[in-house]
Amino acid sequence: MTLKEIRNSRWFRFFSNIYVLVLTVFVIWMLFFDTNSWWFTHRELNNEIKKLQEQKIHLKEAIEKDKATLKKLNSKQDLEKFAREQYYLKKEDEEIYLIEYEDSLEQN
Repeated sequence: MTLKEIRNSRWFRFFSNIYVLVLTVFVIWMLFFDTNSWWFTHRELNNEIKKLQEQKIHLKEAIEKDKATLKKLNSKQDLEKFAREQYYLKKEDEEIYLIEYEDSLEQN
């Protein structure tokens, strides 16, 4: 094919039309380079969806763990034991002493 034949071909005339060229550039710009582009926005949103799904799984596990803890705290004695161990609560006439061993302290 010669250059003259290529220029006279139907497809060349269609794609060399100024409106088609402008439209093509516009579509490429909007899909890939614009601030709200389809390509980058969807990639960021997909990453955010993955993070939220991982957080959802983590929170469901935490809820199950807390439900199991609540089931263990049925009696007043169990509840009091939990409060003493976790939150260092005490009765009015008691004193609490925290004993730390040397190997459990951070050394500088």
